[in-house]
Amino acid sequence: MKLHEQLPRRNSLSGLSLRDLEYVEAVAELQHFGRAAERCNVSQPALSEQVRKLETHLGVAIFERTKRRVAITTQGAILLQQIDRILAEARNLMAMGRQNSATLNGILLLGAIETLGPYYLPTLLQQLRRDLPDIALRLTENRTAALIERLRHGALDVILAVTTPDMPGLASAPIFFEPFYLATPRDHPLGSIAPIRLESLPTDDLLLLEEGHCLRDQALSLCAGAPRATRHATSLETLWHMIAAGEGYSLLPALAIAARPDIARLVACRRLDQPHAGRMISLIWRMSDPRESQFRALAALLAAHLPSGAAPNLS
Repeated sequence: MKLHEQLPRRNSLSGLSLRDLEYVEAVAELQHFGRAAERCNVSQPALSEQVRKLETHLGVAIFERTKRRVAITTQGAILLQQIDRILAEARNLMAMGRQNSATLNGILLLGAIETLGPYYLPTLLQQLRRDLPDIALRLTENRTAALIERLRHGALDVILAVTTPDMPGLASAPIFFEPFYLATPRDHPLGSIAPIRLESLPTDDLLLLEEGHCLRDQALSLCAGAPRATRHATSLETLWHMIAAGEGYSLLPALAIAARPDIARLVACRRLDQPHAGRMISLIWRMSDPRESQFRALAALLAAHLPSGAAPNLS
């Protein structure tokens, strides 16, 4: 049966489900039914079937499906804007129902930047299970821009990231300062220089993450003379391997270094002789979220239990 033949049923709300809207939201963001199903904790066939049922009920094909990719249709893009608003209001309703509690409880949608999440989230999970057992965490990792977009639309409650000046409508609380270390191959000439200062670093063999990673921007801001067209890696783990292979050096965050003792025989890591060389990790949320006091309490709790390699808030 064709989609347009279902138009008379559109006036009924019985076929609409917030869960189905969450499925559509996940597919639209990830552009992949399998990864969307994994995020939503459901099988891929079940998710695909519910998305198709929703499309039939609305009389609109939201996605164009091929064997190689999933694309959003023109009509689907218009609907997705409304779906984002509906889900944001629904999540805000749930938050309002929990705001009378002095501590956080229920599901908390938390995102972390990719260069922090794998190294900090295990510590955070252990801490929250001990101190806030009524929280059920739903975790995701992504780049800063994607996390902020999801936060603004209500797809996330809080994120762990570095604040930037262009975050209108968002509030934050600092958690810890993460120093940067100079990571070089064991036989690199920089290994014999002491002390190590940013202005003395050569830029011809500086390795960075590809564009879109905030860690790349942070490294470039510290290395003022670094060329924009330097060699880059797609992930922090790839960057590790490039350094170990002798391709160059980079600035790496302390938590990532603490998590990789296995590579110490190939990579030398030294603290820079400048205390400001690093990044401040903050907890960020929407100003409109009624749980601000609980989020500030959560930030204070995290700040009181620093992960290995981190330093207290420098301010």
